[in-house]
Amino acid sequence: MRYSIFSLARNALSRHEHWPLAWRSPEPKRSYEAIVVGGGGHGLATAYYLAKEHEINNVAVLEKGWLGGGNTGRNTTIVRSNYHLDPNAHFYEFSLKLWETLSQELNFNVMYSARGVLNLVHSPADMDAAIRRGNAMCLNGIDAKFLSRDQIAAWIPELDTSSSARFPIVGGLLQPRGGTVRHDAVAWGYARAADACGVDIIQNCEVTGIRLDGGAVSGVDTTRGFISTRKLGIAVAGNSSRLAAMAGIRLPIESHVLQAMVSEPIKPVLDTVVTSGVVHFYISQSDKGELVMGGDLDFYNSYAQRGNLPALEHVVAACLALFPSFGRLRQLRSWGGIMDMTMDGSPIIAKLPVDGLTMTGGWCYGGFKATPASGWLHAYTMARGEPHRLNAAFTLERFAEGRMIDESGTGPKAWAH
Repeated sequence: MRYSIFSLARNALSRHEHWPLAWRSPEPKRSYEAIVVGGGGHGLATAYYLAKEHEINNVAVLEKGWLGGGNTGRNTTIVRSNYHLDPNAHFYEFSLKLWETLSQELNFNVMYSARGVLNLVHSPADMDAAIRRGNAMCLNGIDAKFLSRDQIAAWIPELDTSSSARFPIVGGLLQPRGGTVRHDAVAWGYARAADACGVDIIQNCEVTGIRLDGGAVSGVDTTRGFISTRKLGIAVAGNSSRLAAMAGIRLPIESHVLQAMVSEPIKPVLDTVVTSGVVHFYISQSDKGELVMGGDLDFYNSYAQRGNLPALEHVVAACLALFPSFGRLRQLRSWGGIMDMTMDGSPIIAKLPVDGLTMTGGWCYGGFKATPASGWLHAYTMARGEPHRLNAAFTLERFAEGRMIDESGTGPKAWAH
């Protein structure tokens, strides 16, 4: 281990005054071989894999605020790969496999917990869709298991599985390897690992413009001056359309607020992730004992990290419909993240129609669970100037060419976040 128990004790007694920084805070250079805009999980992962996998070490991550202050710190930590269509299935399974070994990869505990993700089934039509999806998952080598109502009732006694329930439960599709990951640990782990590879992580540095020269990227204007580069990657989640517009590109994306909330901490009562597309609801229990829950979008366009009360009221009503005994709990806090919603619900990880400009975005409800694969494939595309086979389908051009990856089930309306 890097620090002994005596070092930990010494720093604790000194109130951490001499605790070494996990990453540097350098001044920006005048030029970099590659720049990644966005200091969340996706941007930090992109920079890390540029350095580690492609030996591009002269890299900067530019973040307008603080690391992980965007959607990385404003999600509900669920990871899964229970998709039906091949492009999504292969991509998210690659991501889940990276999650499984990420703590060892980064030498930083990201607290991956394979507690399972259970999608409830409420009708015969739901059952047909769930079995079809489960069969497709198995054909793609992804774990899937269908549970009966009795099996679910024995496993999760707090769930209302009675015949008189507001939303009767007839079964559920379980992905045992799905689960949760500690979101802030992901940002910190990637930041420390990227810094160790020589990447400059520059906070409080907002990009205010993208300069072009002959149809190619030449650099970015920032609140800390101009920085030149020939490779520029955008990884800014709900602000993707704003950044792309600086280069004259209009993305097929709308930005919406997605809220979530937690209850007061309680003793362990729920050891899996439960979701319902019919009820538009999902819930899990954090390591601190809080019940983490959410539902659907606030259906208005916004770049603000806040939402409205009706969405939270819906979440509470959905919770009590499925878990009546939770009605005595108090809400502890709520938050909102900015979702960049594409037309088909699938991401864009691709070169943009400006030489040297790439992006990873359009994640809708699936951004957090995609973090390691998004960074790995975005780095591949930036370094090589072409997509990997796993992101070859996630182009911007597919929207004009009619090659949509339109999978119902990418969000709470059908399955889970």
